[in-house]
Amino acid sequence: MADRVTEKLLRHITAAHNAVLPGDRLPFRIGGHAVGWLKPDFAAALAEAASLIPVADGGVTLPAARAAELPALAQALHAAGWFRWRGEAFDVRESATGPALTRIDRGAVPLFGIVSHGVHCNGLVRGAAGLHLWVARRAADKLLDPSKLDHIVAGGVSAGMSAEGTLLKEAQEEAAIPEALTRAARRVGCIRYDMERREGLRRDLLHCYDLDLPEDFTPSPSDGEVAGFELWPVARAFEAVVETEDFKFNVNLVLIDLFLRLGLVRDAAGAAVLRAALSQA
Repeated sequence: MADRVTEKLLRHITAAHNAVLPGDRLPFRIGGHAVGWLKPDFAAALAEAASLIPVADGGVTLPAARAAELPALAQALHAAGWFRWRGEAFDVRESATGPALTRIDRGAVPLFGIVSHGVHCNGLVRGAAGLHLWVARRAADKLLDPSKLDHIVAGGVSAGMSAEGTLLKEAQEEAAIPEALTRAARRVGCIRYDMERREGLRRDLLHCYDLDLPEDFTPSPSDGEVAGFELWPVARAFEAVVETEDFKFNVNLVLIDLFLRLGLVRDAAGAAVLRAALSQA
């Protein structure tokens, strides 16, 4: 039986895997590539906007020769009120490592049920006072998860960019971390989940990093997305994840992975349960 700490940490992972696919969703394909999942009403709106006839399973297939039309189709659906335009393009792929078939605005990604990539970085400080973690607080005017606690660096991977390039860009933009420091970040793994959220279906792949920062470095908000930063003992972050919902939902997952690697989950059986839950595809 899982101990209390394991059960409380497991709730974050379970919540991030709450989507049942296909459920009531219909497939969205580009040519022969299955790239997303659509709610029936949105599938009908997309088919109408693209002058397409739904296929036998009720899904929508955009011919491969028309893949480049997807950004304009998304623009038309935005104009019809289906989602909020974000002004940032994401690549559309069949698989996480497959080639980009086309692009789409970030705001449309959850409605189309397309896999998106992001980076999350644990900003660590090691000193005489023990291990500390830089914690950001999201700005109060953020569209999603305003005022929630966050990583020192986190962001979506824009179209045409790599995870590493995104990490360098976001570190400078969000926290004014010099590139020379950020390049020392260590890639520590990936976390996948399929989650039903207010904005739609989140099928995210998080590229996770650890970055050791000097004791005399202090991050500063640069792009308005972060209200401020605090340096916490890692034990305080552990307690917050166990006992509260203060961190943004996916930050919890990356921190649980960090806590496991640091040996903060004392119960061996519980740690095994959490590792298995984090690794589910």
